[in-house]
Amino acid sequence: MLPRLPLVDDVRDFWAFSKAGRALAELHLNYENAGKYPSVLEMYNPLNTADTLKQANAKEMEFLNYRVEKMRFPKKDQKDTIIYNSQITIENIPAEAYEYVVNGKSAIEWIMERYQITTHKDSGIVNNPNDWARETGNPRYILDLLLSVINVSVQTVEIVKSLPDIKFESEEENS
Repeated sequence: MLPRLPLVDDVRDFWAFSKAGRALAELHLNYENAGKYPSVLEMYNPLNTADTLKQANAKEMEFLNYRVEKMRFPKKDQKDTIIYNSQITIENIPAEAYEYVVNGKSAIEWIMERYQITTHKDSGIVNNPNDWARETGNPRYILDLLLSVINVSVQTVEIVKSLPDIKFESEEENS
């Protein structure tokens, strides 16, 4: 199906859509550089090297501190907080961030689902997202991605809500 483009009566509405489209394109193309949303808090309690692998060097400890197994919410309906791992909790996530939906689920929940360690039942192949962080030399990659997606989600919702109301021809015909 071809996209349905609205015909607007006021040129200012056209320009509002044009500016919003550019802002969304910029935001979504550069999502990894969005940084975290200002009100979101990242609570970090690093592993104590005395309690963990004493032979691990500082770089290895950094990868262990940011390692993700399965992100989760503290309670099913408490989505303002994500437990990233046993050392890191993300708090003050705005409810609007969950309004941005990709393929039937919020972008945040999509990241939480995709960036976890899984084992394929039949083949036994392990999918470990931490391998990419290690490969790129960035132990914070998954955490920074999640923080950026929270920010992009909030900004996307704000941009879409700022658009002027319009009616499509088919809506007008049905009224």
